[in-house]
Amino acid sequence: MTDTSTPPASDASAPEAVTEASAAADASTEASAEAPAEAKKSESVASDSDLFRQSEIAADYVEGLLDILDYDGDIDELVSAGRPMVEVVGGRLQPLVGQRGATLEALQELTRLAIFRATGSPSRLLLDIGGYRAARRKELAAVARNAVEKVKEHGEAVRLEPMSAFERKCVHDVVNAIPGVQSESEGVEPNRRIVVRVAE
Repeated sequence: MTDTSTPPASDASAPEAVTEASAAADASTEASAEAPAEAKKSESVASDSDLFRQSEIAADYVEGLLDILDYDGDIDELVSAGRPMVEVVGGRLQPLVGQRGATLEALQELTRLAIFRATGSPSRLLLDIGGYRAARRKELAAVARNAVEKVKEHGEAVRLEPMSAFERKCVHDVVNAIPGVQSESEGVEPNRRIVVRVAE
């Protein structure tokens, strides 16, 4: 069994490889929000057992990080919506989230690297700490609905502020569920943003 309870030793090529693979996985996740249902059905997905194995590796790795950083938290590992997830619940976890989730995103990339090193495959693991992502989803749903209202009222496209792949996916999901409007992403990271406009 691969030991992922402690952060991996420095390896110049591995972080670069997993960053590129992780970016591709995030792009695929975001793109799937805009893809037709037929295309989604045709996508090959890992088995639930593979996904749960990824969540187990991630949970072990996160537990090791918490021990090193001297943070306490309960760790839940699960598979949701076809992707592995790890949720950390507890008090005094805000520093691990950071401003607008920046630290959380960095920890997620490190955890995906742990999975990559253990399995040799990129992962779409979603890491949540202190319920940040659930709360952020609600905020982004409100942002998306507000943009839709403006588009329907004025007929002009609305450009939102730059967002992470996770945040863009949340907005795409809300907009694409509303008839008469559509969303698409433009620009490059870290300034990639969503444009909401009248459906063509």
